Amino acid sequence: MSNVEIVCNKLSKSFSGKSIFKNLDLKISAKESLTVTGRNGTGKSTLVKVLAGLILQSKGSILINENNVALQKEKWFAKTGLLSPYFNLYDELTGFENLDFFYKLKSNGKEKSGNEEKVNSLLNEVNLFDKKNEQVKNYSSGMKQRLKLAFAVINKPDILFMDEPRSNLDKYGIEIMNRIALDHKERGILIIATNDEEDKQLCDKSLNIEDYK
Repeated sequence: MSNVEIVCNKLSKSFSGKSIFKNLDLKISAKESLTVTGRNGTGKSTLVKVLAGLILQSKGSILINENNVALQKEKWFAKTGLLSPYFNLYDELTGFENLDFFYKLKSNGKEKSGNEEKVNSLLNEVNLFDKKNEQVKNYSSGMKQRLKLAFAVINKPDILFMDEPRSNLDKYGIEIMNRIALDHKERGILIIATNDEEDKQLCDKSLNIEDYK
């Protein structure tokens, strides 16, 4: 089990002078899970991006195991996984090539040749092994979402962020997503941005971003 802990102090984010959220305090540890809720356009995805280190907060701090994330980006990325509708795949590459490429990125160059066994295992877990040699441009939207899910957990992250994880998934795809989320919840931190009632049931705590306006 991971011993990771996230602590946010007076976290705020604004764009062009417009406040998205402000003075958000949060503490969450391994084996804890959180849903971030709120109406569309109120800042759920923005909070996830800030916590995942993709965009900087305007004020406040994010600490991971008492270390400031802003000063240790590489260590932060190594500990996190993100499933996001804003993440783009390479359509001209195959499913295997996409996942192998992103695995190399996540390993910070330590796995220059990739890891065929690990990539194949993940493709099998998201039911894409038999499609691994097809170009992603020929994948359905649900298949692409499952490939993104595989990417999110390829480094066995301590912290898994999921932004609207049910997007484009059919019933079988949702079962795969739920299984991976619950498995991660047993050892790390799970944070889901969603308004879906079933997604909320995956988590123990809830935060409404509209409470921080």
